[in-house]
Amino acid sequence: MGNDEYPLEPSPEQMRAMVNKAAERVIEHIASLPRQPSAYDEFDDDARARVNALAEPLPERGTDLDGLLDLLFREAVPLSYNSAGPGYLAYIPGGGVYPSAIADFIANAVNRYVGVWIAAPGLAQLELNVVRWFCEIIGYPAGSGGILTSGGSLANFTAVVTARRERLPDDFRGGTIYTSDQTHHSVRKAAVLAGFPEDNVREIPTNEHYQIRLDVLRQRIAEDREAGQRPFMLVTSGGTTNTGAVDDLAGSADIAADEGLWLHVDAAYGGFFMLTERGRESMRGIERADSVALDPHKGLFLPYGNGSLLVRDPETLRRAHATFADYMPEMQQDTEFVDFCEISPELSRDFRGLRAWLPIKLFGIEAFRTSLDEKLDLAQWATDQLRGVPDMEILAEPQLSLTAFCWAPAGYSDDDLNDMNRELLARVNARKNVYITGTMLSGRYALRICVLSFRTHRDRMEQCLADIRGCVGELSRQ
Repeated sequence: MGNDEYPLEPSPEQMRAMVNKAAERVIEHIASLPRQPSAYDEFDDDARARVNALAEPLPERGTDLDGLLDLLFREAVPLSYNSAGPGYLAYIPGGGVYPSAIADFIANAVNRYVGVWIAAPGLAQLELNVVRWFCEIIGYPAGSGGILTSGGSLANFTAVVTARRERLPDDFRGGTIYTSDQTHHSVRKAAVLAGFPEDNVREIPTNEHYQIRLDVLRQRIAEDREAGQRPFMLVTSGGTTNTGAVDDLAGSADIAADEGLWLHVDAAYGGFFMLTERGRESMRGIERADSVALDPHKGLFLPYGNGSLLVRDPETLRRAHATFADYMPEMQQDTEFVDFCEISPELSRDFRGLRAWLPIKLFGIEAFRTSLDEKLDLAQWATDQLRGVPDMEILAEPQLSLTAFCWAPAGYSDDDLNDMNRELLARVNARKNVYITGTMLSGRYALRICVLSFRTHRDRMEQCLADIRGCVGELSRQ
């Protein structure tokens, strides 16, 4: 590939051939997603041997592209969960709308730097458009802003650092952060990485709907102030990973205002349901937060690696992150333009805004709204169907597109029931039509169905329920 003198510079004809070959494999792969198993076999000796066979020394000379594509699509890709397929109902599903792949191809090929406005003002404006669209979706006012990140973890970390800089002095180790016992673990990790002792993260218990208990929160804040601590941040959830719970965001905003706390909403999973009427009702009050984390690679069905942090006041991000170096160009003073390196942890970064801009412009936001409404419907349908399975108990009603449940026939101890539900999960997944996951809820092992793939429709959900019924029947006969 390339020419003898400059092998890294293929000719236009060679580039076209490379793209065509890759596109043929990708399209064939995507077309086969509904027929692919939901996950590879357990990581047994055979799988380990296949992985070990992929280990290789640094290649000195090049390899034919056809052979490399064979290796990728025949050996490496099949050793994975089919997280882009319609049967992936585990964790919080990722998406992978095809235009985002085209966007990445374009962004990587033109290879422009967007961290500083003056370096690529047209492309930076497109990314700024995306940020402002997201602000509009959650109900933020004009003048709000934010950044695009690699995911919710970096968004939560940036929020913690920003809140620390805004609410605490330089000696900040007495600051305390309040979360629920259902908050995503990335918040605790963010606090530790931001320099706080882990004990400074206060986990507040949740109610029967797995929402943070605001009465206990107020009490704990008062106790910490009495003990000389500095409460400064409240992190609430707009859709938890365990149960899809949405905290009382309006009530949380009242407490944050009363106590002078920075209010951050981790809405990585649920935030884009704000596009729907039901989602807006569930998350009333989110627009009052100081910052909000969203994951477009969840609710907007983009490929993995796309998150965002939105803030009511963009100057808070600038005060937390802006630094100076002699070799940097002059930064923007016009508030209509943004140097992303001045308001985020990253200097070198990719042009990730195109991954959202292109599909939103191509399809229109209504297409995403319709798909999200479908996911809400499917989660409720699955829950209603589960009620008809003998001895099935719903542990978490869907507040968004996630339901948690367990099989609980009479006459068994809690430990036995937990083991039986683990076996039920294993049997359902072994059929490879769907892939679901489990979790612990108040000491009980629960199974979770999370519907968030744009490729998941009623037919796959019917298959999921048929598999659950069938596996329950097998266990009942033992």
